[in-house]
Amino acid sequence: MHFMQGYTCPHCGNTVFDEDALLCHFCGESLQRAGSGFLGKIRYANHGILWYFLTFLVLCGFVFLFLR
Repeated sequence: MHFMQGYTCPHCGNTVFDEDALLCHFCGESLQRAGSGFLGKIRYANHGILWYFLTFLVLCGFVFLFLR
C-alpha cells in the first residue's frame, strides 16, 4: 500500500498532502520547502544520475576548452 506523506505547515500546524504546494492551503503562508529552487525541483529517485550528468557536462566543457 502507498500512503501519502503530508507536510506540516510551520505556521498553522495543519498537514498539507500536496507534494507540489509551496503555500499552505489553510493559512496561505509559505511552507518553506527546500524544493523551491531549480535543483530542488528536479526529481530523481537516484540523485547519482544528476551528479553523473553534471560531471559529464564539466568534462565536456574542459574538452571543448582544450580543443579550442
